[in-house]
Amino acid sequence: MPIIQNDEVDEFALHDDATYRTLVGDDDGSTPIRLGLQVSPSGFNTGVHWHPYMEIVIVLEGEGEAWIEGEGEITSVGPGTTMVFPPEVKHWFGVTGKEPMKTYGIHASPDRVVERMPGDKTGG
Repeated sequence: MPIIQNDEVDEFALHDDATYRTLVGDDDGSTPIRLGLQVSPSGFNTGVHWHPYMEIVIVLEGEGEAWIEGEGEITSVGPGTTMVFPPEVKHWFGVTGKEPMKTYGIHASPDRVVERMPGDKTGG
C-alpha cells in the first residue's frame, strides 16, 4: 500500500456542510476495506442509517453523541472514543460541541454503502 498524505486526498461534500475523504478504497472496490476521514461541523447529525457490514468510527477531535439501536441511551463521544456499529443495525452520531468533529470511519467492505429510512433526505 502507498503512503497517503491525508490533506492531498480530494474531499467531497456530504450533507449539512460535512466533508469526507476516502483515504483507502476506490470506486472499483479494489481494497477489502474502506477508510475515510470525515469532518462534521457543529450541529451536524448523520441521521439514522445502517450498513450491510460492520462500521467502526474513531473520534479524533470534537465532541458529540451517538446512538446504536438496541444499546439503550444516547452516549457522549469525544477524542479517544471508538464506536462499533454492527451490520444492519441502525445508528447515528452527531456533533454537540462548538468545534467540528473529525472522525475516521472504517467500513468492512470494498464499497461504502449507506442505507437510510425511506424519505430521509440527509444523503451520504
